[in-house]
Amino acid sequence: MLEIRHLHVLRAIAHEGSLAGAARSLHYSQPTVTHHLAVLERHFDAVLVQRGPRGATLTELGETLLPHAEMVLSRLQLAEHEVRAQAVRGTRALRVGTFPTAGALLLPGAVKSLRQQGVHVSLVEGELPVLLDGLRSRELHAALVFSQPGDRLDLDDAFEVHPLLTDPLLLVLPEDHRCVAMERVPLDELRDEEWVGAADPRDPCDRLLSWACAQQGFEPVHVMRSDDYGVVQGFVAAGTGVSLVPRLALGAPRGDIAVRQLEGPPLAREISVAVLASTAALSARDLVDSLKLQAARVTTEWDREPLG
Repeated sequence: MLEIRHLHVLRAIAHEGSLAGAARSLHYSQPTVTHHLAVLERHFDAVLVQRGPRGATLTELGETLLPHAEMVLSRLQLAEHEVRAQAVRGTRALRVGTFPTAGALLLPGAVKSLRQQGVHVSLVEGELPVLLDGLRSRELHAALVFSQPGDRLDLDDAFEVHPLLTDPLLLVLPEDHRCVAMERVPLDELRDEEWVGAADPRDPCDRLLSWACAQQGFEPVHVMRSDDYGVVQGFVAAGTGVSLVPRLALGAPRGDIAVRQLEGPPLAREISVAVLASTAALSARDLVDSLKLQAARVTTEWDREPLG
C-alpha cells in the first residue's frame, strides 16, 4: 500500500540528489530510504530513481510522479496546520491575500462578517505576483486578484476563481489640461502626452494601456512610475503627466485633478477572488459570498456617483 513516507522519500531524493542525502534530510538510515523507495517502485511497477556513482536522479516516470507527490505532501501539511490552528483557537481560520486598492474597499466588510461568524481571518498584503505565489505555495487560502480581460491567472485546478466586479480604468488629468472640457477623451488626443504608470511595466493596467495605444498607432511614454496611486495622482496634479487609474484606486476626489472616461470600448481590469477549493471550504464559501455582496455595493455606489 502506498504511504505518505514513500512520497517523502521520493521528494527528498529529488531535492538532495542521492539516497544518502535523502536519508540525512529525513533523519532516516540509508537502508530505510532504500526500502521505502523499493516499496514505491514495486507499487508502480516502474523504476523511479536512477542510481549511479555520482548520486541518484529521478527517471522520467519519477519526474512525472514528483509534482503529484509534492502536491499531496503540501496539502497534508496545510491540513495539519489548519486543524492545529483551529484546535488552539477554537475557531475556523482563513489566510487571505489582497492588493491594497481592493483591500481598502472590499475586504473590511467581508472580514467583519466572517469574524461575526467565528472565523479568524489573517491578511497578507502584496502585489499580484506575491499573492499568486502565496496561493500556489498554499500559504494563502484565498486572495483578491486582478487581470485584464482575457488574461489567465496561471492557477491550477485546485483553485476556484470567482469574479467580483469590473474595475474601469479612468483617465486622470491635471485640472487645467486641454482635454478637461471633453466628457470622453479620444486616446489619439493623448499621443504626445507623458504618462505616470505602475512601478512594474508588466502591470495589467499598463499592458492594457499599451495595447490600446498600439491600436491608435503609438506607444505611451512613461516619465514616472509608482505603485502608490496617491503618489500617481499627486504627480498628475503637478503636471508631470497623465495617468490611467483604476476606479477602485481613486479614493476621495481631489480638487486639483480631473477624471474622465476614454472614448471607445471601455478599458478595465477584472477583480476576482481565488480560493483554494480543498481547504477551509466553509470559511472560503462565506468569504466569497461576503465579497460578492461588498462588490455589489461598491458597483451600486459607482452608478450613483458622477466622476470628478
